[in-house]
Amino acid sequence: MALPQVCVTYLLRDGAQGTEVLLGHKKRGLGVSKIVGLGGKLKFGEHPRVAAVREIEEEANLFVDPNQLRHVALLTYIFGSKPALSQESWVYLCRDWIGEPAESSEIAPVWFPLSDLPLDNMWSDAQYWLPRALRGQFIRASYIFGNDLNTAVASDDPDTGLPRLPPPGTVD
Repeated sequence: MALPQVCVTYLLRDGAQGTEVLLGHKKRGLGVSKIVGLGGKLKFGEHPRVAAVREIEEEANLFVDPNQLRHVALLTYIFGSKPALSQESWVYLCRDWIGEPAESSEIAPVWFPLSDLPLDNMWSDAQYWLPRALRGQFIRASYIFGNDLNTAVASDDPDTGLPRLPPPGTVD
C-alpha cells in the first residue's frame, strides 16, 4: 500500500548572520509545539510542487513559483506503533518568493540562521538529514520512529549512526 504523501519547503535568504531558513512554530495538528518547515498533505492527484506552493501560501501567506522549488530530499517515515502516521515526504528548498511571512492558524514563522538550527525542538530525524539538505545535498532515506512517536530509532541512511532495524522494544 502506498504511503500518504506530504511536502515540506525550506525558504532560504541571506541575512545579517549569513544564510537563514524560514521555519515555523507548529500551532496545531501533527507535530504541534515543534518547529517545522512549511508544508502538509498532498490532495488527491496533486503534484508535490503544486502542494508545496499551496501550503506555503496557506501557512505563511507567501507566493512561490513552483519552478523555483529545488527538490532536495525524498524521505519515508515509518511509525510502527501508529502506522496511520507513516508517510512519504517531498522536501524542497526555495530562494525566491513574493511577500513577507505572516502567521497563520497553523504556523508562526521565524527565521533561523543555518548556523543555529533549532534541531532540539524539531522532529528528531531532522538532525540527521536537514543540515545536509539545506546545503543542497540530495537525501533519500527512511526513518523508523519509536513508540514515543517522536524519536527516530532506525534508518537506512548510513550517515545517521542509527541502526538499520529498530532496537527490540522501541516499536510495537
